[in-house]
Amino acid sequence: MLGQNEEGIKKRMEGRVLKNKIMAGLFFLATSVGLIFLVLLFYRVLTQGIGYLNWNYLTSGPAPYPEEAGIWVGMIGSIMLMAIVAIFSVIIGVASAIYLEEYASQNKFTEFIRVNISNLAGVPSIVFGLLGLTFFVYIFNFGYTLIAGGLTMALLILPVIVVASQEALRSVPIDLHQASLGMGATKWQTIARVILPAALPGILTGTIIALSRAIGETAPLIIVGAATAIYTLPDSLLAKYTAMPIQIYNWTARPQEEWQFVAGAGIIILLAVLLLMNSIAVLIRNKFQQRL
Repeated sequence: MLGQNEEGIKKRMEGRVLKNKIMAGLFFLATSVGLIFLVLLFYRVLTQGIGYLNWNYLTSGPAPYPEEAGIWVGMIGSIMLMAIVAIFSVIIGVASAIYLEEYASQNKFTEFIRVNISNLAGVPSIVFGLLGLTFFVYIFNFGYTLIAGGLTMALLILPVIVVASQEALRSVPIDLHQASLGMGATKWQTIARVILPAALPGILTGTIIALSRAIGETAPLIIVGAATAIYTLPDSLLAKYTAMPIQIYNWTARPQEEWQFVAGAGIIILLAVLLLMNSIAVLIRNKFQQRL
């Protein structure tokens, strides 16, 4: 009887080990497929664009000939665009998250708002482009300008920042909150001096990842009238502008093969910026986790 039990246990263990190996193989296969396509993407972009990537390319603007074209105007336009996006989206997003988590009454209406903010984070970017076109371009009469593009992109990533900030605020131990209030601190003092510093790593990480999404978006900028070719840098918030994704899109649409190589060089710059921003997010998270 004892031998039969041992044999049954052994068979069950063998079955579990086999299932574990099968699942591990499936997970490895899924990871490998993603990595293979990522490597192919990098290889394709590098082989196409590395020949055009030089100092002249980085410091030149649009030109009628591929060998003279550069991404300087688009790069500066993207930086100015991200400055506007960061200012508006971070302030409004973090403030909204603080209100929803710390001040709003916990009822069905508040939960309804939270659910819809989460849903907005998954809305296609072109919908935000249409929203920006309606409000910022036409109703507020900003026209096809830098401020209209920046506010539209701020709307795009605002739900992402709100959700990330909410999660960061929830991750702060309730003991810290109660201890601060128990020591006589007001609610705002507790938020400003205890909760926000502890939640800062998550907020910064979510913000940088959201900004890295915004810097690579093309559809909303096309809708709100970003110029495909502009030869001067924006000198005010109401000036015409362009951005790196718009310039790359314009180059890829041209029939001559050389323009595809110019676009490849632009994609390399854009990927480098995206990797840099995501690396900064990882470093910030790791640094603050070590402190905590």
